[in-house]
Amino acid sequence: MKANARANGLALEWTLERRGKRAARGGGPGGAGTGATACAQAGKLPRVTRLMALAIKFQGMVDSGEVRDYADLARLGYVTRARITQLMNLLNLAPDIQEQLLLLPPRSAGRDDISERGLRPLVAIGSWGRQRKAWRQAHGSISVDQNASASSASRPY
Repeated sequence: MKANARANGLALEWTLERRGKRAARGGGPGGAGTGATACAQAGKLPRVTRLMALAIKFQGMVDSGEVRDYADLARLGYVTRARITQLMNLLNLAPDIQEQLLLLPPRSAGRDDISERGLRPLVAIGSWGRQRKAWRQAHGSISVDQNASASSASRPY
């Protein structure tokens, strides 16, 4: 919705756009089938996948000097330093486990099979070899998206 107002030679123009659920269903500007609606139809990435990607992004921000440290990230994200530490500890997982987490397929319904909280004992293991063994025992071989590289999908974890 656009509106114009004139008073004393001054012009003011503003635009209101829908926000929230109605806009996500296509009730907002742009019509149906755009933005969040298309994403919802394709399924939602598991939370642990999104958290793993966020941890990688945050580490890049620290490395590049965009933020000074994890405490800065906590302040910017309005979360505790302990929560940032939990999130960043995902980076202590073996690289192939991180890759599997990033390649988990989207889910259209139900709960995620893997949670960040469930990964905490695995993250606490210092050796990548022992992490991989614990991963195999707990999760076996998690099926990844068919578009993932054949080499990573065929490796036994």
